[in-house]
Amino acid sequence: PVPAGLPGDPGPEEMVSDDSSRHGGRVRSFPHERGNWATHVYLPCRAQEEFLELLELLVSHARTHVSSLAAMEEFHLSLSQCVVLRYHWIEPFVRRLKERLAAFHRFFCVADQVKVYTNENKTRTFIGLEISAGHFQLLELVSEVDRVLEEFDLPTFYKDPSFHISLAWCVGDLSGKLEGQCLQELQEIVDGFEDSALLLRIPWEEIRCKSGNKHYSFPLR
Repeated sequence: PVPAGLPGDPGPEEMVSDDSSRHGGRVRSFPHERGNWATHVYLPCRAQEEFLELLELLVSHARTHVSSLAAMEEFHLSLSQCVVLRYHWIEPFVRRLKERLAAFHRFFCVADQVKVYTNENKTRTFIGLEISAGHFQLLELVSEVDRVLEEFDLPTFYKDPSFHISLAWCVGDLSGKLEGQCLQELQEIVDGFEDSALLLRIPWEEIRCKSGNKHYSFPLR
């Protein structure tokens, strides 16, 4: 549905507040500007009950090192950075993505390596599961997404990306507290979890693009 008012003018439900206290102290990567829509291409991950049990074990243990950790509520694997699109470019951008991604088939990845990440400006720290199998297919997808981004003069994905699914996050750069012994203990929990080899074999069935409050799905063949 087209937002009320002129193109690029968000409706009341789409207005963005920069009050960091309203979203856990997170800081926006770029200032909000009317008509600019934060856009992200990703693979959604549906969490099974066993996956959530593993997540609870990992987060509760990691909190003995960093008490402010919060578990993610949704899970995904990024195929793009978060970029800014003007409102009138959303539909052309989505059409080009659909064309570029139409030939891709469903596939699996294995996400079983615990790793600690920070965002570029070091305002947030994440615990994630890095992909150990399926890297080639992901690079092929990113290559096609990057081509669309280049057409719209937008930043492409990171070179030599560490593909991962984020599990938990906290404000600030607390990687030093989570790496080393904590990271080793978290990996041991993953390795020892019942049926973890099967549980962490992630099937990908669709690609999604989120732009502002709009969601688009591109089913894989």
